[in-house]
Amino acid sequence: MRLAPRSLFSRLVVVMLTVLFIAQLTSLAIHMHERSEALSQASGMQSAQRIAEIVKLLDSLQPAERLRIVPVLSSPPLSIELGKSPVAAREEEAGAGARSALFAAMLRRFLGDGRPVAVSLTDTAMLEPGPGRGFRGPGMHGGWSPPMAAAHYFSQPGIAFVAQVPLRDGTLATFDSRLPAQTANWPYRLLLSLAVLLAAVIAVSLLAVRWVTRPLKVLAETADELGKNIHRPALEEHGPLEVVRAAHALNTMQARLIGYLDERTRVLAAMSHDLKTPLTRLRLRAELLEDPALKSKIAADLDEMQSMVGGALDFLRGAGSGEPVKPVDMAALLESLQADMQEMGGEVRIEGAALKPFPGKPQALKRCLWNLLDNAVKYGKRARVAVDDNDQRLEIRIRDEGPGIPASEIEKVFEPFYRVEASRSRETGGTGLGLSIARGIAEDHGGRLTLRNRAQGGLESILTLPRGVPLT
Repeated sequence: MRLAPRSLFSRLVVVMLTVLFIAQLTSLAIHMHERSEALSQASGMQSAQRIAEIVKLLDSLQPAERLRIVPVLSSPPLSIELGKSPVAAREEEAGAGARSALFAAMLRRFLGDGRPVAVSLTDTAMLEPGPGRGFRGPGMHGGWSPPMAAAHYFSQPGIAFVAQVPLRDGTLATFDSRLPAQTANWPYRLLLSLAVLLAAVIAVSLLAVRWVTRPLKVLAETADELGKNIHRPALEEHGPLEVVRAAHALNTMQARLIGYLDERTRVLAAMSHDLKTPLTRLRLRAELLEDPALKSKIAADLDEMQSMVGGALDFLRGAGSGEPVKPVDMAALLESLQADMQEMGGEVRIEGAALKPFPGKPQALKRCLWNLLDNAVKYGKRARVAVDDNDQRLEIRIRDEGPGIPASEIEKVFEPFYRVEASRSRETGGTGLGLSIARGIAEDHGGRLTLRNRAQGGLESILTLPRGVPLT
């Protein structure tokens, strides 16, 4: 199973969208990192300012008053203790050490008196209950009272820090807290902006890729139509330089093919005309023969030669070439062919009818249907015609009761001058061009001609002609 798209449009879209998504995700990751750092610094600045204000307030109070006001100021996410032992120095990660140094510098600046400050900063997860110890805070020193710990337990993960600042009388104040929870919130406005930008770029990219690949699609469709109708209008030469060159090359090839085919047709027409004179002389001389058997054989040979020359000329000219398109009453055409076949001893039965006239080339369609009916009567005794018509297509099925065609030779019979071995006889064998001419006429009308062996016996020719296809 191939996962890569096959069309050029799909491949360009996949590449552009992949690169675009990677770029957007990278930009989002960088922004989130920078935003987190900025919010951390802002939150740290607020916390440092609050601690500095509390320190200044405690400096102005007597020890007894401090003991009464500290429990009031100590509330999640900030815990305050007085007289605690200094925090033991420990080795911190590089990132945490840099942030703790920054926090200490902000705290010293807000204090403004140069007193020593000790700060320990760590990244933490949510609080976890300690076995046998109640609630505890990671990175905490000492532990909190159960109400404070329970309240802090449900806070968002953040950055926990411990700051120790000596008061003027030497009392050591310990501040144990974490940064506000909003630092972990998603920037929904930024995500919305990125989503709008992504949708706009995707829309523009699709239009741009379609604009680039559209001329290639037109070239492919034109090349496909050229095989069906060599006389189709030339392709317009506009667009990017490479597309203009390709269109010009295609138009030049079409003109050369038309010239080659016209020259070949003129040569064969001249040869056919020149062959008529010796054939006529041979026919006159055959009439002078006294042996009736020999005379009959020579006349049959001359008829066969004339039929082959005429059939080859019709095939090489292209049946219906140059004939104008007109509305064709298919029911009347089939009835006319039925009458002609009956005059020649053939049996043809028609079922169904066309709903409305079909725009086509009358003589070409007559030749196509005559060849199919002639084959059905010649090799299958009688022909039964079924007409099925709707707004999309006109389908004509011609069934016979003959021996059919070997499955391996069904497509070969459409090759010029090819005949099934069983039909190579003077009585039944043709020139091998009837089906080739019939298929060429069907394709000239934008349709198709297929053969299939029937399960009940006999061969079925299926002529499908689409409606709404412009002809030239």
